[in-house]
Amino acid sequence: MAKLVHMMVRVVDLDRSIQWYRQAFGLEPAARFEFDSFDLVYLRNPENDFELELTANKDRQQPYDLGEGYGHVAVVVDDLDAEHARFTAEGFQPKDIKQLEHGGEKLARFFFVEDPDGYKCEVMERYGRYQ
Repeated sequence: MAKLVHMMVRVVDLDRSIQWYRQAFGLEPAARFEFDSFDLVYLRNPENDFELELTANKDRQQPYDLGEGYGHVAVVVDDLDAEHARFTAEGFQPKDIKQLEHGGEKLARFFFVEDPDGYKCEVMERYGRYQ
């Protein structure tokens, strides 16, 4: 049996990304490791033990080309409308709230937002299989 423990994204400005994920999702650094050519920061919150690993290559100045292979990371919240309003007030420019239905029934309610490096984050209402 395998257990998911983290997902990694490459970022250009580590401090900017840490601050964004703190403001957006309440994630805090759980560990930081500095190497000669790169730094790693693991972000998490008390709700779970899955972490987001930020990797910053020290010689990188230009944004990464995300291509068409990256999907998104998803988080769940209790009050989607309040979070959308908060993200808007923070200046994060969230997309509109959408509802996905399957077989005529609500499957999910969500919106997308991008982090400072262009990674898509899905913010979902806690509902059904998304707990």
